[in-house]
Amino acid sequence: MKDKNLHIIQEVVANTGRFILAASFIFSGFVKAVDPLGFQYKIQDYLAAFGMASWFPSFFPLLGGIVLSSVEFFIGISLFFGTRRTIASSLALMLMIFMTPLTLYLALFDPVSDCGCFGDAWVLTNWETFGKNVVLLLAAAGTFRYRKMVFRFISVKMEWLVSLYTLFFVFTLSFYCLDRLPVLDFRPYKIGKNISEGMTIPDGAPSIYESIFVLEKNGEKKEFTLDNYPDSTWTFVDTRTVLKEKGYEPPIHDFSIMDLDTGNDITEDVLTDMGYTFLLVAHRIEEADDSNIDLINEIYDYSVEHGYRFYCLTSSPEEQIELWKDKTGAEYPFCQMDDITLKTMVRSNPGLMLIKNGTILNKWSDEDIPDEYVLTDKLENLPLGQQKLESDFHTVGYVFLWFVIPLLLVLGVDVLVIRRRERKKSFINPLNKENKMRKNIVAGNWKMNKTLQEGIALAKELNEALANEKPNCDVIICTPFIHLASVTPLVDAAKIGVGAENCADKASGAYTGEVSAEMVASTGAKYVILGHSERRAYYGETVAILEEKVKLALANGLTPIFCIGEVLEEREANKQNEVVAAQMASVFSLSAEDFSKIILAYEPVWAIGTGKTATPEQAQEIHAFIRSIVADKYGKEIADNTSILYGGSCKPSNAKELFANPDVDGGLIGGAALKVADFKGIIDAFNA
Repeated sequence: MKDKNLHIIQEVVANTGRFILAASFIFSGFVKAVDPLGFQYKIQDYLAAFGMASWFPSFFPLLGGIVLSSVEFFIGISLFFGTRRTIASSLALMLMIFMTPLTLYLALFDPVSDCGCFGDAWVLTNWETFGKNVVLLLAAAGTFRYRKMVFRFISVKMEWLVSLYTLFFVFTLSFYCLDRLPVLDFRPYKIGKNISEGMTIPDGAPSIYESIFVLEKNGEKKEFTLDNYPDSTWTFVDTRTVLKEKGYEPPIHDFSIMDLDTGNDITEDVLTDMGYTFLLVAHRIEEADDSNIDLINEIYDYSVEHGYRFYCLTSSPEEQIELWKDKTGAEYPFCQMDDITLKTMVRSNPGLMLIKNGTILNKWSDEDIPDEYVLTDKLENLPLGQQKLESDFHTVGYVFLWFVIPLLLVLGVDVLVIRRRERKKSFINPLNKENKMRKNIVAGNWKMNKTLQEGIALAKELNEALANEKPNCDVIICTPFIHLASVTPLVDAAKIGVGAENCADKASGAYTGEVSAEMVASTGAKYVILGHSERRAYYGETVAILEEKVKLALANGLTPIFCIGEVLEEREANKQNEVVAAQMASVFSLSAEDFSKIILAYEPVWAIGTGKTATPEQAQEIHAFIRSIVADKYGKEIADNTSILYGGSCKPSNAKELFANPDVDGGLIGGAALKVADFKGIIDAFNA
């Protein structure tokens, strides 16, 4: 009863934490994906605050932001559906281990105003962010610790499709919003907002801001305000807005336009104009894309023709503006504005905004600027001159449907086809993959590698790696002969079996250099690999020789791991079934009782070192065939109880997918068995 209650508690911890993390990561990844430039600016703020901006190439903040938002969204979706449980929970835990102390530092020293974890959709203070991250860190630790108890909504066979589509969707969304504009605008400059109203402060609660202008004359830089702005002999360098006295902070508090020609603040004049005004927003004119400059110039000509205002707003110095004019032939007037405000107004450099009486009617990215085919009349007579109708609810609904409808199709196939087929198999064959009596096995073949000292060290390391775990499979290591007597007593026999890589086809005698099955058994080893493709190819082992080896191994209490498999020419001739059936003759002479003691291992020799790849489907197909000929020879019960391992380039990255096949019962591992991390990663495929 106590164990049952503990299990329930662990299950609740895992799944409660899983859904908390899923909600947070999905929301965080989504709001960053719809505003990739906004997240880029936040990363740039971080790099600047920590003095690391020069460490990375210019493309890093944008590309890194898109990758991070995609990873967050992938983690959230994976945790929600219960797919990729080990990967998703591990990534979530690593992110929270990194972010929690980072946000504590932000809260204590305030190098950036907010962490930007939820973009502009939900701005948290640094202390609020730290508190949120503590909760998520605890949830991530619990979910990772009990990840095996996270229940699935998608079967193992279909989870790869969900994962691929999730990454495809979030990357596509990010690049679409980068090329156009964010499909959801969480900023105070969204379409339909009135800028003047966004700047309104209730009576008695004003914050006092001041615009600071950095100007230069005769090599001397000096700061000025609007009150003491100097004459035109001074050259503009930069501008910024500073808080002098904090009060109520309106959504828009740093919108200030200074005419570059006159030095006058024209903010109120622009915002109260009852006519149309085009604002070309280029926060840094020297970095602006000039590929569509002809369209921009046409918009300006159109504005002049119909009596509309047109201003280019930038934070760049005058020399950069002059270079832009020379390069593009720009004749429109330029105004100075705060750099951060410009980045917030339009997520494009340049971008275009249309306002009337201070209300934002429309916005366009550089890639979506209206052309002469649209501007066929006055704005008063065109849909373009009316406020663009936008509904966040409808937009979220459309994006949601684009993501969910394909997933519902996947879920439908999963429920109606895959799981029904598995249930049917379970009904027909109660010894199928889910409740089979045969063992799952991961066996390592060290081949001719490792000195005695290196082999002992490797065995000890594996033993320590499995010391506190109970693998869901039998683990075997097959070593060179010289290691057997030393390695066998070192490892925990309850968790790791030891075997040889070969034995002689003679019991004893004048056979210099050979090692008999009796000698192998005397070291304490319990297994022996026989019929390996390398032994067949390099040492000419025949069906008759292998038949003798198998019998001697069984007579000395060893469990043979008997290998079969075709080469490339045989696979290309579609003779694989014929080949493996012929190779099985070495063991088909055994009695049913003796045959039930052996392990089979299929090696697709044609896919090892040839550049070709054996797919999980091909592995399942040949394994099913092998089991069918065993059933024909010894009956279905023995066939169902015979473990058949896969021996073709099995790695941690593909083990889970291979082992998910109903007739693949584990792997005979070569190179990956020489590294404990890789070997354990394959063992863990049965634990995930």
